Formats: sequence, structure tokens, C-alpha cells
Amino acid sequence: MSAPLAQVRACVFDAYGTLFDVGSAVAGCPDASLAERGAALSALWREKQLQYTWLRAVQGRHVDFWQLTGDALDFALETLGIDERQLRERLMSLYLTLAPYPEVAQVLTRLRVSARKVAILSNGSPGMLQAAVAAAGIGAMVDAILSVEEVGVYKPHPSVYQLALDRLAVGPESVCFLSANAWDAWAAAAFGLRVVWCNRQRQCPERLPGRPEHEIRSLAELPALLGA
Repeated sequence: MSAPLAQVRACVFDAYGTLFDVGSAVAGCPDASLAERGAALSALWREKQLQYTWLRAVQGRHVDFWQLTGDALDFALETLGIDERQLRERLMSLYLTLAPYPEVAQVLTRLRVSARKVAILSNGSPGMLQAAVAAAGIGAMVDAILSVEEVGVYKPHPSVYQLALDRLAVGPESVCFLSANAWDAWAAAAFGLRVVWCNRQRQCPERLPGRPEHEIRSLAELPALLGA
């Protein structure tokens, strides 16, 4: 029996939460003020970051992801009563070098060997994505790094997913899109991509249009689906 996604010609990955651990910025900041509030800060920072992407997309008031990430961090710090400018700057700096998940390099290497195109499609600004990819040492394994800045609106706007098709010159049936963010996975499926949801957090399925073809717990399960 052939692998279910054996005919896929390109694998397109979301970045934040899928390739890179968004919690690693706070985890990598050994500041005394975060001893008891680190987990709360990390969660609220990410929650507001996502909310701001959606709200700005609906309002048509786009700013790049670096500014938006800083705005979300400022909200989280103020909410938790943490008023330390140097801490804020350290956390923003650490966000440029988020840790990749342990399996990422090996999975991308196997995809390269299988001769499939590999791309990143992310809300991140080009500079943020280039920094994260360089810090993770995976640049040689990625054919294209695609930012929503090219279309001026955040996911899940359809123009973002169309960007991947246009740049890779493939049809939607030939693309496997991978995201650990359920809302992103469902939106990509509704757009028409073949989607694998990397459900790292053991979340329930979304009640939204579209549905991923496959669900995995780690990207390490992807090669078996592709026959790679």
C-alpha cells in the first residue's frame, strides 16, 4: 500500500508553534521576575499575538509581525504587572532565535532527500523568519521562506495560502501544508491544500470550514505519510 501523501510535491510549514517553539523565548530568559509568572506571561503573550493578527486583518490595519509581537508582549507585561524595560528587550531578542522542535532538522533533511520542495509560510516578517531559520541551522533545507508581508494581510486570509502556490508553481493538490495551529490547519484545508495537523497540544478539532486530511502528534510522523 502506498503512502497516503506519496504524490505530494511540496511541503509547506507554518513557522511559529510548528517548526519553532514559541515558549522558548520566556523559557530561555532566566530572570528572577519570571520565576512564578513565566508560564502565564508566555501564554498571554502568544494569545494576544494571535488575537492581534486576526483583529488587524479584519480591520485592514496591517503592521508587520515584529511590531505586533512587541505590542502583544507589552500588553502581557502590563497585565501581569511586570515593568522591566531590559526584560522586555531580552524577550524580544530571544524571539528572533526561538528553539526549533527536536525533530525538525531530521524531518527536513529527509524531505530534501526525497526531492520535494520545502517552504515556510508564516505570519512572521522576513527578518524574523530569516533570523529564526539561521539560528536553527536549517537554511540549507528550505527552498523558500514566505512571509505574509508579500500580501499585506495575516493568516487565515486566502491570499496567504495562494502565495505558496504562486511561489512554488504547484497546484493545491500537490501541496502538503503543516501547522500545529488548528485554526491555520482548518483554514488551509478550506482553501484547498492537503493539510496535516501537527496536534502537539492534544487539542480538540475545530468547528470551522475545512478539515485536515491527517493528524499527527509530532513532525517526526510526517515522512511515513509521504513515503519519504
